Amino acid sequence: MVTDFESYPQWAGDIKAVTVEDTDAEGRATRVTWRTAAFGRSTTYTLDYDYSEAPSAVSWKESRGDITSRLDGSYRFEELGGGETEVIYSLDVELRVPIPGFVKRRAESRIVATALREFKARVENGTPAEASEEPTPAS
Repeated sequence: MVTDFESYPQWAGDIKAVTVEDTDAEGRATRVTWRTAAFGRSTTYTLDYDYSEAPSAVSWKESRGDITSRLDGSYRFEELGGGETEVIYSLDVELRVPIPGFVKRRAESRIVATALREFKARVENGTPAEASEEPTPAS
C-alpha cells in the first residue's frame, strides 16, 4: 500500500500530485516526483526508491528538490503477530535555506505524525484520518 504512489493524493492531505517517472523490472516505482504543500507553500521533489529490503522495508533518497536538499527516509514493517504490523517511519530532512533547529524539528515531527496518522487510517478503513487526531510519531 505504501508503494501505491498514485493513490496518495486521495488520502494524504498534503500530497497534491504524484508522477511515477521510472519503474523496475517488477513494475515497482523507482523514481517518483511529488508535489506537496509544505512550509506554507507548494514544493516539488523527486525520490528514488530502494526495495532491496522488501517486504520488510522500503527506503528512498531525494534526487531533486526545490526547497529541500535531502528528504531521505524509510518505512519499516515489523510483524507483531495476531495480524498486527508495526510501521516505523524514518525521515531525514534538510532544507536549502537554513532554519532554526527547533523549527526544523517541529516540521519533521509534524510530517512524520501526519504521514503515520493518514497511512494508519488508510490501512484500517480506506479513508483519510481526521485532522483533529493527535498522533504520536514512531521516529
